[in-house]
This record gives sequence, structure tokens and C-alpha cells, in this order.
Amino acid sequence: MTDEKTLDIKKDILWRVYLVHFGLCLFGIAIIVQVFRIQYIQGSYWHAKAETATTEMRNIEAKRGNIYSEDGSLMAISVPVYDIRMDVNAAALTNEIWNKNIDSLSLCLANLFNDKTKLQYLNELNKARRNGERYYAIKKGVKYDKIKELKDFPLFRMGRFKGGLIIPQTMERDKPCSQLAERTIGYPPANDRVAVGIEGSFDSLLKGVSGKRLEQKISGNLWKPVYDENAIEPRDGDDITTTIDISIQDVAERALKANLEKNMAEFGCVVVMEVATGEVKAIANLKRNSKNEYEESLNYAIEEATEPGSTFKLISMMAALDDGLINLDDKVNTERGYTVYFKDTMFDSHKEGYGTITAQNAFEVSSNVGVSKLITAAYGKNKQAFIDKIYKMKVNQSDTLQIKGAAHPDIKSTTDKRWSGISLPWMSIGYELRMTPLQTLTFYNAVANNGKMMKPYFVKEVKDRGKVVKSYSPTVISDSICSTATIKKAKIMLEGVVERGTAKNLRDSSYKIAGKTGTAQRSMGKSGYKLNSKANYQASFCGYFPADNPKYSCIAVVYSPSTSVYYGASVAGPIFKEIADKIYSSKMEMHKEQISAPVAQTDRIPMVMSGYQKDIEAVCQNIGVNTIVHNNSFNWVQGNKQINSVNLTEKHIANGLIPNVVGMGMRDAVYLLESAGLIVKIRGKGTVIKQSLEAGQSASKGKEIVIDLS
Repeated sequence: MTDEKTLDIKKDILWRVYLVHFGLCLFGIAIIVQVFRIQYIQGSYWHAKAETATTEMRNIEAKRGNIYSEDGSLMAISVPVYDIRMDVNAAALTNEIWNKNIDSLSLCLANLFNDKTKLQYLNELNKARRNGERYYAIKKGVKYDKIKELKDFPLFRMGRFKGGLIIPQTMERDKPCSQLAERTIGYPPANDRVAVGIEGSFDSLLKGVSGKRLEQKISGNLWKPVYDENAIEPRDGDDITTTIDISIQDVAERALKANLEKNMAEFGCVVVMEVATGEVKAIANLKRNSKNEYEESLNYAIEEATEPGSTFKLISMMAALDDGLINLDDKVNTERGYTVYFKDTMFDSHKEGYGTITAQNAFEVSSNVGVSKLITAAYGKNKQAFIDKIYKMKVNQSDTLQIKGAAHPDIKSTTDKRWSGISLPWMSIGYELRMTPLQTLTFYNAVANNGKMMKPYFVKEVKDRGKVVKSYSPTVISDSICSTATIKKAKIMLEGVVERGTAKNLRDSSYKIAGKTGTAQRSMGKSGYKLNSKANYQASFCGYFPADNPKYSCIAVVYSPSTSVYYGASVAGPIFKEIADKIYSSKMEMHKEQISAPVAQTDRIPMVMSGYQKDIEAVCQNIGVNTIVHNNSFNWVQGNKQINSVNLTEKHIANGLIPNVVGMGMRDAVYLLESAGLIVKIRGKGTVIKQSLEAGQSASKGKEIVIDLS
């Protein structure tokens, strides 16, 4: 009984063993079948799958086009930059090799980049090795000149695979002219940055067309090209030629920066435009940053629409003149320097008032009371006629510029809910409306251009590998903004501002300037105008030169000067004058036209410099030119040309103060400056066109002064 039971147990065990053995055999056969199936039946499918897992069609970025100034100077170019990475666990980097060289490598990196200490580099590299990093970032954005030096460093000189050095290349936008017109040139689009300026507006042309090529992923998260006949080569971006004149741009930016620093202003802008074409030759925008340094951060000239203040008076006066509602010799009572409109008091800068003066005088001295009373009398019964006339003169024009982001002018109509009983008089002097500096300049440029209003533009040509594929020509906004007679009267007023009015400090004996000063208080939103805060002023000067044959127009605006000086003539005017002087002295074609003009051909009276009276009289006598002297006791005089003679008037030289030597010859200028105890440094030859220290300041003995000669 017991033997039978034992036999049954044995059979049961054997059956189970045979069953397991049979199952294992079946499983082995299934594996063999599946291997055969994958290897021979599905082999091509899985080979393709593996290939696509490590290769893919990747974009090849096209080379971005260059941006040039009008004379071919590079203003923006794409240059290769490199990221320095390292496979700190490369197979060849044994512990022995690593420990022997890592100290020297850290020292070399610290000396090359000068951003970290040797110890910091050493600790970071050792930490990366402990963490097993195969693509460790050492430094980003490195230029090629440092790459050559880097390849000779310890470990790196072992080569790409042995030394672990990885140098992926990218393209970076570089501006060879540094900050010049930086905001106008702009920036291409990026992940964390909105495209602006020419870079943004012409991005589709500059960026070109990306290509495609097959690349394989290799160790270190790198991709290498794989030969493929279906690869698509990239098409490089087009090049852009701007209207910017580098020399004028440099002068404009330097003049603006020096003035902002002097007046401790918040920000400011300058635009120089060619009268006949509307080409923008220079545009500078500077703002003070947290480090009290000035940089281009916003294109205020085209994006910042503010109340223009007194520069708008030209538009108001021209509207009334063209409608035949006023004449230049009409009289207006400026009262005692203030007047009241519906309990709202308007003041003149001259507190005592100017009394009864002509309309032309009111404009020249920039009388708020005078201009507002003239316009109110002219349009008081039909206020909309004033607005209609402004619109007809294209002041409200919102033309699309080549650069995106331009603010629209805001000149309200009488139907606007913001219109009130005081809107007309306040608008007439440049308040309750908004314009950008470029829009104001466009109107003044039209006056200089005998009524023809030109559209400002910044780009002249688009080139594909040197061949012009698109060009931009001057565009006329209006053939005539008003009658010829009104243009003539406008020019008389603008020249009068410089000859007799608020900008007589800009008067020059070498060439004529025409323009208008502007001093406006900036509204601070809900806080209003804060009348006692001089820091909320906006000083401007807009005009053109030479007045008798305009070539260039220019506007300078300074926002929130922090010093006690805040009037347009004193703050913005000197910027205009410095730019105009430099352009006039450097552009010989302007002088040639002056010489060839009919007046110059018949005018036998030469230009007379300021200088010592007896010397000037002797020279004039020698060449047969009559002189008119009002007082023989003058030592220093300035000469003013008359029809048949030279009128000599006193040039006041005060003891202990820096004299004004602009317009004088080198010898006389040096004599006066050295007599004041100054050390004189001379640049150039000819007549003095600029002095580094402002006239009228206290003369400190031994202080250096630089004079620029024409």
C-alpha cells in the first residue's frame, strides 16, 4: 500500500517536470522564431526606426543680412560666437590626467575670461565631473580670437574627443558703430525680446530663408551633418542701406549726450532730416539709466507723443495767415504778461508783458498771450475752422513709417468730448494736443521746402548679394501745405526768432538759422502739470539751415532738465547750433552753393570775423571796404555785413569770465582765452566754430579749453 502511494507521488512529480520542460522548450522556440522574424522579416522596418531615432531633418539658419549707413559703413552685422562646453567625463580623461591638469586649466580660464577666480573654476569643474556631466557649460558668447587661445589650454590641447572640449557655434548680432542710432537700427526678434527698429520692421528680408539638412545625434547632445542629396541650402538675408549719415549721427549723439549731462535731464532726442528728400540723416535717443549713464532705450523721436508747446505756434500762425484772418503787422495787446480764459490764467515767460506788439513780434518773442489772443480773435466764432485748417495742412497726418511703433498725432476736433471753452487758446500755443518730435520736424521741413511736405524715411535700398532688389524714393505727403505767400511769411517769422527773438543766442555770422524755441510743461497724468516743478519741463528747438537755402532741418528735445535752466533756447537750442555748425563746416557743397548763388556773385563785401577793432579796420581799408564804427573806444568788435560796408559793433569781453570766441580767428581767440588764464587746446584751422567751455562762466586759472576751428 505504501509502495503504490510512493509510486503515484513520483509519477506526479515527473509529470510536472515534463510539463515545465515542455513549456520551456516552447518558450525557447518562440524566442527563436521572434528573433528570426525581427532579424529577417521585419529587419528593414526596425533599421529605419533606429535610424530615425538618431537622425532628423534640422533647420540650417541663414546668415542675417547686414545694415549699412548711406556711405557703406557697417551698422549691424552677424558674427559667429561660440559656447565653451566640456565633456568632463570623456573616456580619455582618467583621474590621473584630470588631477594633473585641472588646476592649470582653471587658472587659464580665469585669466582668459576674467569673470571668476581660479578657485571658483576649479570647484565648479570638479563638481561637474562628480555629477557625471557630459555637456557642461563653461562660458557662452565667446568671440573667435579667444577660441584660438583656448585650444592650447591644458586638457583642451588633447583634442575634441580626448580633452572633452566642445565648441558649438551660433550667430550673434553686432553693431560696429556701437551706440550710434542703436534704437533706430533696433534688434531682431528673440525669445525674450520684441523686435524693434529697422531690424524688426525689415526682419522678413534680413533673416533670409532657412535651409534643411539631415543630421545625426552624437554623444554630448551634439548633431553632425549627414550627406543627403535632398538637403536644402539656406538663402542668406538681404542687406539694408539706410539714409543715416555716420558723421552727422556722431555729431548729433555727442551734442545730445553732452547737453543731457550738463542739464541733468531725464531723456532727450535729436533728428536731422534732409529738406528736399525727407531722408533722416541722424536720429539719437538717450535716457538716463539707474547708473546715471545715458543709453538708447526707447525711440522717443517717433514713439513719444507729447504736448509740443511753443513750436506749435508756427502751425497756429500759418493757419490764420493762410486763411487771411491775420497779418504779420497786426497789433495785439499782450497786457501785463498774462490773460484769463474762463477763469484759467495764461502766462507769458516775460512776467511784465510786452505791451502792444505786432503779430510777428508776438511770434518772435513767443508770447503765449499774444499768439492765443490772435488765434482766438481769428477763430473764436468758428473754432472748427481752425481744426479743419490744421488737418488740411497735414499736421494730423498718420503716415506709416518704415519703422514700426510710431505714435499717432492727437489733435482733437470740436466734436471731441474732451473739447472745452479753453481748448482753442491753449491748443494755439501747443497744449491739449500731442505730437512726436518727428511729426513736428516734418512740418518745419515742409516750410523749409517751400511748402512741399516730405515723408520721413530711414531705408534707401535693399540688396541681394550686392544687387539692388528694392529701392525707396522720396515720398511727397503734400505738394503744398499752404500758399506761397504764407510760406514766405512763415520763413520771415522763423528767421526773426533767431535774429531778434527768443533764439538770438543761436545767431551766426557765417550762415543763417531759422527756427522756433519751445518750452512746455509736461502733464504728469492725474497729478496735472505741477507748476512749481521745473523738472517737468520739456525744452525744444526746431528749425532749418542755412535759412536762405535750406539743406537740413533739425529738432532737438530735452525732457525734464533738472537744473534751473529749462527754456528751449538755453537747453535745446545749443544742441541744434552745435549740430548745424558741424554740418555746415564739413559739407563743402553747402559752401559752393552759397558762392554760386546770384547774391554772392554780385556781393563784393566779404565775411568779416570778430576780432580786434584796429586790425579789422586796417584789413578792410587795405581791400577797399568801408567800415562803420559806432564807438572808437571798443577794443573787440564783431562785423555785420551791409550792402556797401561792414558795420562794426562792440563784442563785450568781461573780466574774470570765459569770453565767447566763436566766429573769431585763431590768434585773437587764443589771446583772449589765455588772457583769461585758460590753457588753450586747438583743433583744426580757420575760424572758431565751437569752444568746450561755455561763455559767461567764471574763468578758472589753469583750466583747459578746447576750441574747434572750421
